[in-house]
Amino acid sequence: MTTPADLVLRGGPVHTLGPAPATATAVAVRGGRIIAVGADADVRPLIGAATEVVDLAGRALLPGLQDAHVHPVLAGLTMIQCDLHDTGDADEAVAAVRAYAEANPEAEWISGGGWSMDWFPGGTPSRRLLDAVVPDRPVHLVNRDGHGAWVNSRALRLCGIDASTPDPVDGRIEREADGHPQGTLHEGASALVGRHLPEPAADAVLRGLQAGQRRLHSVGVTAWQDAMVTPQVQRAYLTAAESGLLTARVVGALWWDRERGEEQIPELLARRGGAGRFRATSVKIMQDGVAENFTAAMTSAYLDGCGCATGNRGLSFVDPDRLRTYITRLDAEGFQVHVHAVGDRAAREALDAFEAARAANGTNDHRHHIAHVQVVHPDDVPRFAALGITATIQPLWAAHEPQMDELTIPFLGPEQAGRQYPFGDLARAGARLAAGSDWPVSSPDPFLGIHVAVNRAIAGGSSKVFLPEQRLALTDALAAYTIGTARVNHLDAWTGTIETGKFADLVVTDRDPCAIPADAIAGTSVLATYVEGERVHTDPAF
Repeated sequence: MTTPADLVLRGGPVHTLGPAPATATAVAVRGGRIIAVGADADVRPLIGAATEVVDLAGRALLPGLQDAHVHPVLAGLTMIQCDLHDTGDADEAVAAVRAYAEANPEAEWISGGGWSMDWFPGGTPSRRLLDAVVPDRPVHLVNRDGHGAWVNSRALRLCGIDASTPDPVDGRIEREADGHPQGTLHEGASALVGRHLPEPAADAVLRGLQAGQRRLHSVGVTAWQDAMVTPQVQRAYLTAAESGLLTARVVGALWWDRERGEEQIPELLARRGGAGRFRATSVKIMQDGVAENFTAAMTSAYLDGCGCATGNRGLSFVDPDRLRTYITRLDAEGFQVHVHAVGDRAAREALDAFEAARAANGTNDHRHHIAHVQVVHPDDVPRFAALGITATIQPLWAAHEPQMDELTIPFLGPEQAGRQYPFGDLARAGARLAAGSDWPVSSPDPFLGIHVAVNRAIAGGSSKVFLPEQRLALTDALAAYTIGTARVNHLDAWTGTIETGKFADLVVTDRDPCAIPADAIAGTSVLATYVEGERVHTDPAF
């Protein structure tokens, strides 16, 4: 006698994104695993008295979506602090800071973030805007992209930062005409104030993780790689995993302290491992900054406002020779290495380091990846496939919008600006693609990213297509958010496609993204999210 399924979903298009059947209409689940994929008639014998039967009613079923580069704990903490992500301009941001400060008179610091550079002239908000609403307490608000901070005068005084304070080697203090700090701190300069903030309590970090997890589940994400796992964040993940609160599959990328060297590797080895659905098996290295504040490492100089070369080619946060040494050592120790590289010089330095590691250690299955790849030199595009390095893309950024058009393109120059986010070139060259959001830098919704990957335009934004030759086919974009990221996280044997024997990590959407016009993809919403057949998110409309 056939043992009945625990769960059957039927009556809608099932996109397996794997081997045949590429499309089906029904899936059966038992014990958290998929036991049948096919037509409605194929699963009918598996329905018993206790089987939960879900009528898809024409709505689509896809594999659980996965995010290869995200910061859900940071996002969750921001959500419970001074959160500016829902504000739309400088005036709204300042009003939100005022409201938060008034509502939290006991807060020693006003901290949080989510402001956008394009709200302010030159992308650099002034301390004076904050002084007007919070003159008596220090304020430290992280930029939406995480690469700078907006602070008030009280914070600068408290931390001893004035006109005589030198720029750190990995950052820059924005200054007024007399040299006094203006209020925007770029990259490593942010830490001059940030390191003085009180460390969040353990229960706050755990609440931040739970808030981040709820948000990711609500957009269909069932697994991710957290791209900045500090010891405190790791403790929160372990607590959640051991207590059953962690319902997602998570790989933690342990944070590489760029102010230190190889002496930190024994500490990373001691932290490697995990519990339940959490594993800390990757190491994250920041090799450069971002183009908007001129710290992304480029092979050619940035331009000034008049279109003249400045001599500034950005920052390599880790000396390239040392980067090769570090990555070779981490590779030999069995770590996956996850490198942040926005500029083409940073991407080349990372590829050179991975090539050195392969020469020293031979090939392996660590599945190293380079995140962001905003600008890649044409000579380096084929090296991703040749070296087996996955390109982890953030598709939502590859479009015309104010930060791109006002703070990036004019200062990169036409040649470099024309090489941005070369998803199509990488795919045609045989590179493996994984996809992520970098939330809270940008929305965690994979369908917004898929929309831009396919259209190279933001839904409801500029109608001008951004470098259309770099568009991805819908199947390739979906694969980057499913099996591509599953592979990076060493989860592809169990997740990433809908196949018999794999975990029932599944997503129900309100429409079939494969059967609608490409310019409507962004409107897709998630109605239900399952992890091992257990529903972890339900939209009221489902």
